[in-house]
Amino acid sequence: MQIILISLLVSASVGFFVYAVMVLRDEREKRREIAERAMAVLHPAGPEGGRRPGVIGWLAGLGRGLAARFGEAVKPKEAEELSKTRTTLIHAGFRQPGAVEIYWGLKVGAALVGLLVGVFLAASGRIPAQYKMFAALACVAGGFYLPGVVLDSRVKKRQKAILHGLPDALDLLVVCVEAGMGLDAAIYRVCLEMTHKEPILSSELRLLTLELRAGKSRREALKNLSNRVGLEDMGSLVAMLIQTDMFGTSIAQTLRVYADSMRTKRFQLAEELAAKLPVKLLFPLVLFIFPTLLIVILGPAGISLMRMFSSINR
Repeated sequence: MQIILISLLVSASVGFFVYAVMVLRDEREKRREIAERAMAVLHPAGPEGGRRPGVIGWLAGLGRGLAARFGEAVKPKEAEELSKTRTTLIHAGFRQPGAVEIYWGLKVGAALVGLLVGVFLAASGRIPAQYKMFAALACVAGGFYLPGVVLDSRVKKRQKAILHGLPDALDLLVVCVEAGMGLDAAIYRVCLEMTHKEPILSSELRLLTLELRAGKSRREALKNLSNRVGLEDMGSLVAMLIQTDMFGTSIAQTLRVYADSMRTKRFQLAEELAAKLPVKLLFPLVLFIFPTLLIVILGPAGISLMRMFSSINR
């Protein structure tokens, strides 16, 4: 009788736990749908790094929530450090309100994982005693700095993509403005045309358009665009557009001049990469190709010499 009662209590506990998990999952699904509808205005082709459906998406959302709570407790208190981190995350495309907390949660969490790995390696006996502390510290440092390295890599990749698509966007913008469209309408048209070819630049231009529609001044919206991207070329373009708007000069002429300079700069970058190619090919040639060629060319002659000397010795 006691066993049956214990079994019923355990079953009821498991059932309540599963029910609570399902209710929490349904609530998160509703919130996710609302967020996706809101983000669809900004990213009609799907947001970057969209959440996966099903159990994987639920686990990812749960992990983000835990990381945000943990990061809230361990993030630095200095406003300058938080501002720097927030700026880097914006450059990488992470603009959600809890991005800073999630980043610091992942950073400190990776350091703790590195500490556990270091302790395991030290206790395994495979590392000499004098290097155990160094190995543990190396694992902790690697875990702590790994999220920063990944974030910097994402920022560079994103900025490179924007820089690659900026000259084409400027050419399209010049065509639209010279055809009689206003600057705001031309920017929106360009972001629609470049949705598939340059999705990152298109999303930034779309956000610029939404800010203009929301009532922000053109100067403020352009400055926000420059701050989000973090590129010197984009900052120069924004400064030129603001000056053109202030002094009433021709926007089409300004855009055409800057588009020509951007094309020239891209051509110069291509020439620079081509000039670096012989130097980059030197090491593969010396280490891999030249030894193979020497073996192929001198190998038969060496075999013939060895046979000749062996016959002479006989």
